[in-house]
Amino acid sequence: MTLEISGRVVTRENLVYEEARTMWNRAIEKYPLVIAFCKSSEDVAKSIKWAKAQGVPVRIRSGRHHYEGYSTGNGVLVIDVSEMNQIHLDEAKGEVTIEGGVRNRELYEAVCSKGYPFPGGGCPTVGVVGFALGGGWGYSARMLGLGCDAITHIELINAEGEVVVASKEQNADLFWALKGSGGGQFGVVVKMTFKLPKKREEATLIRIESHHVTRENQIKVFKLWQETIRELCPEANFKLSFYNSKEKGDGILLIGIHYGTREEAHRLAAPFIQLGHTLHVLVQTMSVLEINRWIQDAHPEYEHYKSSGRFVEQSLEEQHMHELLDMIKERAEGAVYTALSCYGLGGHLTSVKEDTASFAYRRCQYILGFQTVWEDNKDSDANKNWFVERFKVIEIMTQGSFVNFPGAEITNYLDAYYGKNQDDLIKIRKKYDKNNFFKFEQGL
Repeated sequence: MTLEISGRVVTRENLVYEEARTMWNRAIEKYPLVIAFCKSSEDVAKSIKWAKAQGVPVRIRSGRHHYEGYSTGNGVLVIDVSEMNQIHLDEAKGEVTIEGGVRNRELYEAVCSKGYPFPGGGCPTVGVVGFALGGGWGYSARMLGLGCDAITHIELINAEGEVVVASKEQNADLFWALKGSGGGQFGVVVKMTFKLPKKREEATLIRIESHHVTRENQIKVFKLWQETIRELCPEANFKLSFYNSKEKGDGILLIGIHYGTREEAHRLAAPFIQLGHTLHVLVQTMSVLEINRWIQDAHPEYEHYKSSGRFVEQSLEEQHMHELLDMIKERAEGAVYTALSCYGLGGHLTSVKEDTASFAYRRCQYILGFQTVWEDNKDSDANKNWFVERFKVIEIMTQGSFVNFPGAEITNYLDAYYGKNQDDLIKIRKKYDKNNFFKFEQGL
């Protein structure tokens, strides 16, 4: 039985198969049976029905950015919605509707060019739908909320190939579940509508970097950042990274956005600059679109990496900071870069009622990320083993894991990703996918 859709159907016999199966994380080596590049909801429905008739497992893919590669697999049908990328901006209604394959860059271009900020992600090729389904952290989160907080309407294709709408008014339990449970759980999302925030033409970008820093200075910056993020105004947010780079050595990178004046942004940045060892400082007011372009353009085209992230509820003590920084003192074999990164939470995130979305950790102070990056897949095992051993240190001092920064080695992943919401999510999953058709390695 041949899969017939309006989009491309790629199998192992096609010359483009290697490109079609490749993920953004080049360390993921999976060999799907079929990749269906769907162009419409009808294509998605046909692909689901074909997979059921053939007894072939499915995976759902958009931006190809899943950290552990659960949007692909060996011997599966990959339902790829990346070519479903229409964007409809309705300023009269104050909303934007996207198809399932729209990426961060395209959405920022459409929305920010009209003067609207958006609670999207930093990496340009991440699929917006997957980003938002996992909660969705971004540099604007403390002012605008998470990506999932702006969702008003979701349309998906279920395991029967039928259209299901989720909103506050329709299938409200599914709507709640989709806002934080991660991608691929309940069906193939083909449309998502977001409420637009108020227009803001300009903001100020803050970037401070230091190379060859001492441990003393790392600790000073870590303490300052942790104190700052607790008291910071909602209009600002910072991501802080401590890195060990083959090219730059031990360094510190602070990136932030302030939706205010350049003078206010300078006051926020000044304490970090005054700590010394600063190499590069940029505090510049520009359009919101230019800021997002700047942040996105700093991301590489692809990487070989292992990464995950946990939530910090209570401020870390200096001893914990030393333990964390010890982890990146030496890189893994073949690694060119390793880092600890702190992603600021708080602000208006805490004003959203916890029961409005299944995202369980909005009351935490920040997300603590950890990664190692290498260049050749011959070093994959060494880097993964190095990472797993050190990630155990992070687990001891943190509260739960971010489903958008997943880790294959997390044993009780349901508790880690969903906390107190896991039982309700499992019930809703059984209601909307009775036979567990959309199953994958860390599904509900």
